[in-house]
Amino acid sequence: MTEQKSRICILGGGFGGLYTALRLVQLDWKESDKPEIVLIDKDDRFLFSPLLYELLTQEMESWEIAPLYQDLLQNTGIRFYQGTVSGIDTDEKRVELLNGPEITYDRLVLAMGGETPLTMVPGAISHSRTFRTLADAYALEEKLRILEESDKEKIRIAIVGGGYSGVELACKLSDRLGDRGRFRLVEMADGILRNSPEFNREAAKKALDERGVWVDLETRVESIAADTISLEYKGVVDEIPVDLTIWTVGTKVTPLVENLPVKHNKQGKIITTSTLQLVDNPDIFALGDLAETFDAEGKQVPTTAQAAFQQADYVGWNIWASLTNRPLLPFRYQHLGEFMSLGVDNATLTGLGLKMEGAFGFVARRAAYLYRLPTLEHKLKVGFNWLTRPIIEALS
Repeated sequence: MTEQKSRICILGGGFGGLYTALRLVQLDWKESDKPEIVLIDKDDRFLFSPLLYELLTQEMESWEIAPLYQDLLQNTGIRFYQGTVSGIDTDEKRVELLNGPEITYDRLVLAMGGETPLTMVPGAISHSRTFRTLADAYALEEKLRILEESDKEKIRIAIVGGGYSGVELACKLSDRLGDRGRFRLVEMADGILRNSPEFNREAAKKALDERGVWVDLETRVESIAADTISLEYKGVVDEIPVDLTIWTVGTKVTPLVENLPVKHNKQGKIITTSTLQLVDNPDIFALGDLAETFDAEGKQVPTTAQAAFQQADYVGWNIWASLTNRPLLPFRYQHLGEFMSLGVDNATLTGLGLKMEGAFGFVARRAAYLYRLPTLEHKLKVGFNWLTRPIIEALS
């Protein structure tokens, strides 16, 4: 009688989930130990989210940053299901899909990411836009197109949040709209990019100043309406006319994750061990935005794409180790530096002893992200397009 293969079920096809699946395929499995790998995501495309901003300025095309899972997983042996996870039975080791099959597992990976919370301010759900997914980018592109085709002399945009996402959006959109754009960047703290290197903060301030972006510091959003945003500064509330409000603040876990019968922190994130397993269920691994993890040195792991890349390697290895009776490795996070896009053909790099901005930062960022794309075939397609696109545009 043939022994049934182990099944690894990975929920979420972002940096954590997809790269874990690809790592598992690369490992040295005996034929008798080789597991079935199932990847589940609600969308049909992977999103390389750090490059999402480039869609707004047409510096990149959607296929470059959002390839189909079907194409990425060809010839890997990984099974892909497009579906929404409606339930997880941790006792029976079963995943339930909305209008889909039930899938049992021997090892489960939770990598569904997070959501942008819009419940903190009245009117945010109805009258502001988020910028996290490909659908968000398409919706924002459509809104911008309508505004650009209108007879408005000025297009007034408020961006809530002075972190990387808010700053990068402000610069990209300013370059797109030019003199027609009027931008406000709203931040509750006394400075933008509070947890970033000084080099990045100074480069961002310079880029925002050059583009005439008004920065409201120590300012709280009181409410958002269809064509206004109410801001409170030192006890005084002003109602500012806007054509578009974009919300970039915060991350929350999905209700499905929050309601799992496992240990969570106060923010609803799942608590893991340093081997990225759940504290109370070692057959389940969690990584990325939905997990609170402290690495082998006791340092809290940031919820960034860079961290998810690294966690995926460890999760893949540790699942392999757990199924082949080998010791698991505690996660060791290495901070490899930070990139930040500051408009068209402009970026910064800080890390590994380097500091770059402008065209050099832009090239370094592009090269690093090309290296990080998920498969060799996709890297070659995108790299070739980047090399030939300027030539084609010059000849056309």
